[in-house]
Amino acid sequence: MIEKIFKLKEKKTNINTEFIAGLTTFMAMSYIIFVNPQVLSQTGMSYEAVYGATILTSAIATLFIGLFANVPYAQSAGIGLGSLFAYTLCGSLGYTWQQSLAIVYICGLINVIITVSSLRKKIIKAIPDYMQEAITVGIGLFITYVGLVNAGIIEFGASSVENGIALNAFPQLANLLKPEVLLAIIGLIITSVLVVKKVKGSYLIGIIITTLIGIPLGVTHAPNFANYNIFPDITPTLFKLDFSSLFTIKSALLVTCMTIFTVTMSDLFDTLGIFIGTGKKSGIFKMDKNGNMPKNLERAMIADSTGTMIGALLGTSNVTTYLESSAGIEAGGRSGLTSIFVSLFFILALFFYPIIECVPMAAVSPILILIGASMLENIGTINWKDYKISIPCFFTIIMMCCGYSITTGIEFGFIFYSLVNISTGNAKKVSPIIYIFSLLFILKYIMVAL
Repeated sequence: MIEKIFKLKEKKTNINTEFIAGLTTFMAMSYIIFVNPQVLSQTGMSYEAVYGATILTSAIATLFIGLFANVPYAQSAGIGLGSLFAYTLCGSLGYTWQQSLAIVYICGLINVIITVSSLRKKIIKAIPDYMQEAITVGIGLFITYVGLVNAGIIEFGASSVENGIALNAFPQLANLLKPEVLLAIIGLIITSVLVVKKVKGSYLIGIIITTLIGIPLGVTHAPNFANYNIFPDITPTLFKLDFSSLFTIKSALLVTCMTIFTVTMSDLFDTLGIFIGTGKKSGIFKMDKNGNMPKNLERAMIADSTGTMIGALLGTSNVTTYLESSAGIEAGGRSGLTSIFVSLFFILALFFYPIIECVPMAAVSPILILIGASMLENIGTINWKDYKISIPCFFTIIMMCCGYSITTGIEFGFIFYSLVNISTGNAKKVSPIIYIFSLLFILKYIMVAL
């Protein structure tokens, strides 16, 4: 039955490998269980409800992508999109969290329509091979940067502080003797040795060993089951979307439409970037000789958008496919069975969350750093001597990392790809879709500036 559903032999994998891959992915992304409620509760949402919604949404959405698309990816509420929900939608723009959930649901619905209508397929086909390679490299650097920041190896200093707010913050090397940073470095060394020696399950073993080493360093704490509620009450956020008042204020209609566009594009291109970047390297998504999108990629994108809608109904921000899925892919995960295991681990987290919370970020971050390194191999396939190719690729890579956003890198890549080809007389070689999105991205930046 399992072989028939997931085609393990065809994908050159087995149940044991998929189990290890699923556990590795879950361990790498489990931080979202406690980070997401912390962020969204600042909007007035119930911490317990968001905690429960995050776990249930992750389990359902990941189960769906595994069964529907048969790919080894995991889904949950995105940290970046969660911050956008809390600090921009509910903070700067003044939407209630109920209205913001409605916006999230609309964005998910739009992306489902975009996928079903084949627009996403056309977008992917319009992106030239060298730009797709640049996206892979950019995501690799982005993952590494995220890992360094999460590990505490890179921290943000400030030249001045005004009213308690750090101004002119810039990245810098942290104090390497801080216990958390020291543990991350030890974990990085241990995991690197395991990877070089090609030890099976090296990432998972690295997480476990690093977590244990964190005990004498005072970084790993003992689990606390006191007053822990296994079955959180999600009724305070369940089906609390507010559509009725979202479009009733005419003066704010343009802002609402622009907000929906921004959130939709962020979700759309974050997902595209992750699937292109990780899928091409691993061979999970293989385009045919005409550049057509494989069926499992189309299904994966539908599952991703559906996950956002499910999350909004239960009471959490945009659900996205997690970069940390690459940890499971590097561990050998190749089928939807990896996702099924991740989904089961999320359900089990309801019972063992205090234990999972003991795993420090310093134990997980080394995996992200090393995965980023493994994704740089495609940099040699880009013709850096041809400026028509190198300029858009450069901005895709550098803005994805320095802008701390996959979407930002793709936006700049599209814009410079369009400009370079127009200026060199190759305008007709660029798909109209690229031009349309480039113009929309430029308009978005103008609107933000105003």
